[in-house]
This record gives sequence, structure tokens and C-alpha cells, in this order.
Amino acid sequence: MRFHIFIPVLLSAFLTACVSAPTPVNTTLTTIENLKDTKTGRTTTRTYSETMALNNVTRVYLHPTQLVTDENARYTLTENERALVLAEVEAQLCFELAERYEMVTDVAQSDAEVRSAVIWFEPTGTVGSGAAAVANFFIPGPIGLRLPGTLGGLGAEAEMLQQDKQIGAIVWVRQAQALGTDTPSLSRLGDALQFAEPFGDDAAAAMSPDPLPQKRTYTKDTDPCLKYGGRINETGFIIDRITGLYVPSSRPTPSPATAPADPN
Repeated sequence: MRFHIFIPVLLSAFLTACVSAPTPVNTTLTTIENLKDTKTGRTTTRTYSETMALNNVTRVYLHPTQLVTDENARYTLTENERALVLAEVEAQLCFELAERYEMVTDVAQSDAEVRSAVIWFEPTGTVGSGAAAVANFFIPGPIGLRLPGTLGGLGAEAEMLQQDKQIGAIVWVRQAQALGTDTPSLSRLGDALQFAEPFGDDAAAAMSPDPLPQKRTYTKDTDPCLKYGGRINETGFIIDRITGLYVPSSRPTPSPATAPADPN
């Protein structure tokens, strides 16, 4: 194939394929009345922070992440896929919250509880992702290209509760874009798992005191999130640099959440 002909045609297809994620209608939050739009662009975010209450939180208990779907769901997750997505979201929340608070394993010892849920998921198109990696090899640069029809996504939410009162919350939805920094993957969970990290960042920010306390650091022996595995997917990072493809990490399966019935 003549790539000098193929690439401009492919680029044109990418540029016309800007995708917007849907607005999920189901929620596990105790209330959504306080939420306000805080971010647009690739991510749709609504947040709430009650700073005075957050400033009084020291110890946090993290509940297992739930999976809740609605009429936007066009997929069926296997039990293994369900476990992988929930484990990654829960892990990223733990990593970020642990930098701000003392994480405890007994809810009775906590000042606040954090509940979270995956409320929307769009699978990554695996066949087209391989083609996108080839195209990116011939068009090097910081901005990557993705084929229309391969763009996965993640919708998630979380809230911090203090004596059953919401003091911080977020609803977060993001879909991969045809032109950007979202890495293609040969796993249909690829985009959702990649987006768990920025979700964790934004969720923890919405649940942070002001001013931020000094960042907590841990050793392997003291890390409260060690049960989720490493904070960095070193194997995936190396393969990404070599092949241009994202490879998910495999995390230990968290304890099952007590969640509403899942229609899948």
C-alpha cells in the first residue's frame, strides 16, 4: 500500500470522527442536586465539594466499586471483564485518596466513606486499533490517530459521605477521540481501563480538603492500596512504547460489592 496516499485519506476520516459520550441516567449517588458542571471537552464532569466538611476528614474507608448499567448499555461484560474494570477503578481511587487521607479497613474507624460505581462502558474496537497503531507508526508525533468505530469509553461516579451526608461527589464520563492522546488497544477494555486513572484523579480532587495536605507516601510494607497491585503498569508502558498499543495490567480481584441487580 502506498502510505503517502493512504495516510491523508485516513487522517480525514479521523478528523471527522469526534465522539461525544452519552449522559448516563442511572446513579448510585445519594443526591445529584449539588452537582455542577466543572469540565468540558474530552471529559464531561459534574462535581460537588463541601470544603469545610472535607477539611475535617482524616480517615477514609473505600467501599468496593459497583457496576450499574442503564439503557445506554450496548454490551455484555463477562465476569472476568467486570472484575477487571471494577478493580481498576477501585484501585485508582485508592491510590489517589491515599495521598490525601489515611485509608482504613474498618468503616467504624473512618471519618468518611467513599462509594463508587461504573455507570457506563463502551468497548474498544480491537481490530481497528491495530490499524491505528500502524498508522501512528507512519505518522509519528505526540498526537495519535484512532479509527472511527474503535473508540471505547468509561462513565463512573463516586461520593464521599460523612454520617450519610454527601460532602464530595463526581459524575465523570469520557469517550476516546479519533485525534488525541488516547492509546489504541487490542483489548476491548482498553479505553475504559486507561480512563480509570484520570477518573481517580478527578474524583479525589473533588473530595480533597483545601488547602491540600502534604502528600502521603508509603513503602511496600505500609501501602494501604497494595492489595490492588502496582501503581504503574510497567509491562504495558514498555509495550506501548514499542508497538503503540495499550496493554491492560492484571489486578487482583477486589471483594464483590453489594450492588443493585445488573441487567447484563
